[in-house]
Formats: sequence, structure tokens, C-alpha cells
Amino acid sequence: MKRLPLLIFFLSSLQLSAQNSRNTLRTVNPDSVAYWVRRVESAPDSLTFHRAYLKSIGWEPALYWYADKYRSRFDSTEAVFRTQYEVWSRRFPQSAAVPHAIGTAYYECESPKATAFLKRTVALDPRNAEAYLQLAIDAERWGSRTDAKEYMRLASVADTTNPAYAFYYAMYFDEEDMNVFRQLIYRLAERFPAHERGAQGLYWLGYGVRDDAGKILVLEDLSRRYDPLKFNWSASGMSLLFNAYLQADRYVDAIALSKRMKGWEDRTDIAIRLSEADRLISAGNHQAAFDTVSRMKKSRYLTNISKISILEARLADLTGRTSEAYQSLLQIQAKSPAEALNAPIRQYASKLGKSPEQTDADIRALRASNSKPAFPFELGTYSPEAKGRLADYRGKPVLLTFWFPGCGPCRAEFPHFENVVRKFGKTELAYVGINVFPIQDAYVLPFMKGTGYSFIPLRATSDWAQEKYGVRGEPTNFLIDKEGNIVFANFRIDQDNEQTLELMIRSLL
Repeated sequence: MKRLPLLIFFLSSLQLSAQNSRNTLRTVNPDSVAYWVRRVESAPDSLTFHRAYLKSIGWEPALYWYADKYRSRFDSTEAVFRTQYEVWSRRFPQSAAVPHAIGTAYYECESPKATAFLKRTVALDPRNAEAYLQLAIDAERWGSRTDAKEYMRLASVADTTNPAYAFYYAMYFDEEDMNVFRQLIYRLAERFPAHERGAQGLYWLGYGVRDDAGKILVLEDLSRRYDPLKFNWSASGMSLLFNAYLQADRYVDAIALSKRMKGWEDRTDIAIRLSEADRLISAGNHQAAFDTVSRMKKSRYLTNISKISILEARLADLTGRTSEAYQSLLQIQAKSPAEALNAPIRQYASKLGKSPEQTDADIRALRASNSKPAFPFELGTYSPEAKGRLADYRGKPVLLTFWFPGCGPCRAEFPHFENVVRKFGKTELAYVGINVFPIQDAYVLPFMKGTGYSFIPLRATSDWAQEKYGVRGEPTNFLIDKEGNIVFANFRIDQDNEQTLELMIRSLL
């Protein structure tokens, strides 16, 4: 499944939980365990009782994720519940809750061990929508989008009253068939006109539409159907709509929208200033336009930074600040290159008497000033006794990503990486993915085979990644030059900026 931004926060929470687990896991009350054993045996189909039992014996996701640090505690806790569930499986062979409880316990840890128990669950209970959803996300970790899509379809059929299942099933079509995706999302919105999932669906439909006019139509419909002052996903969609208005130079609409929303004073100011600058430029008053734009406070929610930066540079040039215009765009191009910046940069360079070669040298100098040597790693591969070394890729750029199979944002980013890296030969570029959670190693090779992704998989730990590369969440990405220096760091790639990654790589060839 794609686009799960809360997962990074989730992992941060797990890490904090693991750090505190000596306090939370030390005390296991035998009387509490015995009580919940009795409750389960009195009602074996109650998932609530099963979950309480698992909690009573000290099982929690953090214990699994950090089993290398808490090995004896992990081993003993897992042995307790596996032994108990073997007993219950024999005693209650027709109870789907028994395998579902253990499958859920592993699933919530993103463990490869979840699969068999979840499959047993739906075999006993073919209408178990929750288990189908879990199997769908588990299949994503194994790299099987086809299985994941079918499991999600079964979930949506098993429980037609839950909009979450319909939403997640629709999301499988957003890059597969836009017409089907649109139909499913609007069907969701019609069926659930007062549910956040309907707003969420229209948000992602609006996000996925590529042309500004079509995007605006969907997001305006989102605003009409789901009041952005009441629905969170509609409020998020208004950020997309605001940016689309700016991109289309519809400043009056952008101003009206920003005034409608709460806490959007900065964006109101941006839209007003751009509108005023547009009027002043038409009147030939470039200095006033420059002053208006230069005093504008940039919002972190803006996706129109290149457009605004180009406008600022243009006004700087028109008011005799050509060197300032050149340097401002050069700084952006050095950090996050964009095709749209090339023409104005060349234009200002020419006015300053700089050749294209000198301009390229200026950009390289800026990048070099901010680069630093990459840690010369030597890590395990997924082949017996083999090692992957950074030195092995000397002489070509390296696209390096830190990930793990359960990471939704990682899986969402991989297709965009793949669209770019396949434009380069393996002799031109090395593409390396380091799994930072060895406990998910079993997923890695099936994931690679199922998806067809082309990165070289290596294994490390989250502690190593943080110590050597400053990684604090996944995905974290780096581009390393031919000499082993990190030139680009901490960037994210999606459908809107694949070209940026391509330009970054080309700049290092």
C-alpha cells in the first residue's frame, strides 16, 4: 500500500516504547495471565480476550522489533504464547479467533510469521474482513501487489459497511487505471457522504490528477462535499487546491480560499502579494513588484517554490540585480535541480558574461562546498558469505536508500525511483537499498522478486544507519558521487519530482 506517512511516527513511538520496555515488560503478573487464560477458554471467539491475554504475558510490538536487544525476554515471551496457542488450536479447531489472535500479534509487529496464521483465519472464516485487510498489507511486504489487491477486494466484499476497505481497494487503481480509480472514489463518496474516508478518497484523486484544471475540479468538489472546516482530509486537500490556484495564476480564488480556512494568514499574504505583483508587473512597476514579492514569507506548505523563485529572480534582474537573480537560482539548482530553472539561469549568466561551462562550474562548486565523504560501508548481502562495499561502486554515482519492507513510504517511493534509474545503465549508476531491520530479512528477497525492483539489497541495523549516516526515519536517501562523497541528502521523490532525481544523477555522471 502506498502513502502511509504516519508509519514513520509509528516507528518513532516503537523506539521510545522499546527504550522504556525494561519498565513496561519486567512485571508479568501470573494471576493476571491465569485470569485471561480462563476468559479466553470461556469465550475462544473473543479477540478482545485474546488481546488481553497477549498483553498480560508482556507481548508487544516493540519487544519484537528490538528482539536483538531483549533477546531472552523476547524468546521466552514468544515461547509462552506459541505454546499456549498450540494448545488452543487443538482444543478449539473451528475458532477463527485463535489463529487470528496470533496472526494479528505478528502482523502488528510487521513480522513475516503473520502470513500463515492469517491465511488459516480466512480459511475458517471467509467473511473476516479485518483478516483480509491484514493479509493485503502483509502481501505488500512480500512484494505481491496482485495478492494484496485481491485480499483488499475480498475485505471490501466481506464488509460493505466499512468505508476503509472500499477506500483501500480503490487505492490499488490510482496508478493502474485512473478511470476505474475515479469511479471507485466517487462511488465511495456517494456511499459515505459524512465519513472521513470519502474525503480521503477525493484528496488522493485530486493529488493524482496531473493537469491543473482537472486537479482543481476534483478538489473544488471535495470542498463542496466535505466541509474542510469539519473533515481533516478535506482541509489537507485545500492545501493542494491553494497551490493549484497559484500555479494557474488564479490569485482571487486562492485569496478567497485562504481567508475561508483557519490559520492560513501566511498563505493569504502570499496570494495577495502574488496578485499585487502581477498587477504591478503589468503596470511596468518592477521595483514595487520586487519589494512586494521579496517581503513574502514562504510557507512550508507551498509546492510552487520554483515558480515563485523564478519570479523573484526575474524581478531582481529587471531592477538591476542580475547577479542576485543568478545566485538565488543557482543555490536552488545546486540543491534541488529543476528543468524550469535552466533557461533563467543561462539568461542571467549570459548577462553577467558567464559561459555555460562557467555556470556548470559554479553549480559544481556549490555542491562540492556542501558535500561530505560517505561512510565506507561493508555490509552483508542476501547471498551467503557475500559482502557489499561502497568501494565496489567507485567510479559511478550511488543512489542509496535506507528502508525496510514494512515501511509504507518506502514502498510508495520505490516506483518513482525505478522510473528514473531505468534510464541509466548499471555501468553508469549503482542503486543500493539498505534494510535497517534484520528481523524483516525474510521479506526482502521475495519483495525484490515480486516487485521487480532493481536495487542491490544490503542489510544493516537502525542503530548503524543512525550512527554512520544520521538516519532517523525511513526512507532516507542519499546520492553519492563517483569519488564517494554525499552530494545530495535527505530528499524524497514522488510523482511530482522524478525529474529532479534524474537531473541530480545526470549532474554526477
